[in-house]
Amino acid sequence: MPPADRMSRATEGDMRDDRQIKGERGEAVAAGLLEKQGYKIIELNYRCKLGEIDIIARDGGTLAFVEVKTRRSERFGNPKWAVTPKKRRKISMVALEYLKSTRQMGCKARFDVVAILSGGERPQIELVKNAFDLAYGN
Repeated sequence: MPPADRMSRATEGDMRDDRQIKGERGEAVAAGLLEKQGYKIIELNYRCKLGEIDIIARDGGTLAFVEVKTRRSERFGNPKWAVTPKKRRKISMVALEYLKSTRQMGCKARFDVVAILSGGERPQIELVKNAFDLAYGN
């Protein structure tokens, strides 16, 4: 493999690792916030064949499927706006699979988003409860 190709692959790997590290840190911050808000964390990074949900937690009698979005700045907008319709459909499908596989189809559930801006001295954290409705279809 030519040196330039090795360099571009190494850079791609480093960027992916950096994003993963930033995401893991954001999820840890979000989990801490949720616990302070009284949520009980049930699952972190729940994965199935359909995709992943960052955090599944219980908030009183409601199961919360939580998407965490972390950015260093608002250059590309507030992180909460990164939960696109396509991402909502994906999260919805994974949530339904989770409810089915854990036999909780009748339980009360909602979708929350934790948006984190990590670029300053202290991260700015916003919890959006009931951020979107179940999304499915095209």
